[in-house]
Amino acid sequence: MKRKPTRFDLQKMKENQEKVVWLTAYDYPTAEFAEQSGAEMILVGDSLGMCVYGYDGTVPVTMDQCLMHCEAVRRAAPNTFIVGDMPFLSYQVSVEDAVLNAGRFYKEAAVDAIKLEGGKRVCPQIRAISDGGMLVIGHIGLTPQSSGQLGGFKAQGRTAETAMALIEDAYAIQEAGAFALLVEAVPPEVMKIITEGLDIPVYSIGAGIHADGQLMICSDVLGIFQAFTPKFVKKYAALGAEIRKAFEAYGEEVRAGQFPADEHTYKMVEGELPKLLDCLKK
Repeated sequence: MKRKPTRFDLQKMKENQEKVVWLTAYDYPTAEFAEQSGAEMILVGDSLGMCVYGYDGTVPVTMDQCLMHCEAVRRAAPNTFIVGDMPFLSYQVSVEDAVLNAGRFYKEAAVDAIKLEGGKRVCPQIRAISDGGMLVIGHIGLTPQSSGQLGGFKAQGRTAETAMALIEDAYAIQEAGAFALLVEAVPPEVMKIITEGLDIPVYSIGAGIHADGQLMICSDVLGIFQAFTPKFVKKYAALGAEIRKAFEAYGEEVRAGQFPADEHTYKMVEGELPKLLDCLKK
């Protein structure tokens, strides 16, 4: 049985230049497969808003939704490092809210760490959560909760000025006490500077190969999310097409009276059918 990684294991992997495999999962079966695959980490991301609930973005996602999905994933993957994603308005309003809501992830869903979006502006929250004995992963670059301010789901850090701002955010997050950092949709040249400059592990989602590990959305890996496909996505399967084919085949057999067949039904105890028919005659 695989042993659950600790923060120190993840740090050691950075030092040894071993890549961390990080996936999202939102339900028991997917998380179970992720653990069986050998992935070190699972993020129960607020991306569930789009991948599970069909929202246009992550903003509508609630704490209760995140906690419910974290609980399911934790049960399925007891030996994987689970990260809970703090949803919109669960940490922005006050430092106190941030600590209380981070604590809920630990108390109610038994996560190993929480992730929150933002740079220097959320450093007080990162410091307070860390001081409360909890592990924090920062998230900079394309931050979906504030995509409106960014002009949509667009790559970040593509100019010297904006890249420098991201680098400053990265160092500030490390200084605030985060034990790791996620960088999203940033040019690989900028990612390389951040990864090599920081002491903590730095992970990429759509930010190139110069990282201590990669995160991918499970729905993208499996090819089951149809709304849109970011440039950085590589589909490793086309399960969406296979699922549709299975549903169509099921429908055809039902309409043709072929399902359920005899092998899919239960038999009465031998000799009991005549007794039942006799009872019906009375």
